[in-house]
Amino acid sequence: MRKTYKYYLPFILTFVIIVLDQVSKALVVKYIPEDTIGLSFFHNWLWIVHVRNDAVAFSIGSSFPLVAKVLLFIVLPLLIMAFVGYIIVSRKERGEVSMFQRWCLAGILGGGIGNLIDRVFRHLRVVDFISTDMNGFLGYERFPTWNIADGTVVVCVILLLISFAFRSDKKRLKREKDSRRKNG
Repeated sequence: MRKTYKYYLPFILTFVIIVLDQVSKALVVKYIPEDTIGLSFFHNWLWIVHVRNDAVAFSIGSSFPLVAKVLLFIVLPLLIMAFVGYIIVSRKERGEVSMFQRWCLAGILGGGIGNLIDRVFRHLRVVDFISTDMNGFLGYERFPTWNIADGTVVVCVILLLISFAFRSDKKRLKREKDSRRKNG
């Protein structure tokens, strides 16, 4: 058991995100009536609201039949999250996936589980509560409302993509260096 525990450490982040997400949603549900603004900050730039989303990002899928929603918003995410969890701890992937990338995947897993908990226990409706002013940018007066799980997934996906770009550059530079060493 040589240092294999370190591959399980990213699940601490998963747990923290789930707890923060669910506690924040519970507070919103308890103290802010649905479809209302509870708090406003920075001259209405940031609102803490209580809305429910029965779809995914930007309300995609809100008109889907119930069976499709269960398959696409519960079953498919469960399978994806199981795969992500496997990659985080997999021995096969240890050479290919860096620890930083494992932590990013753990953040994505935490956000995914946070929203999945809502879908299962809140009748396919995710609690969203963060609303920011867009001042008409991209045609939006306000950006679509989101939550801690959503924000975590977005940030972790961006960091993961950036890490892939840098990692492929490192691999390319190493190959070039090895090639120069062999040829000259």
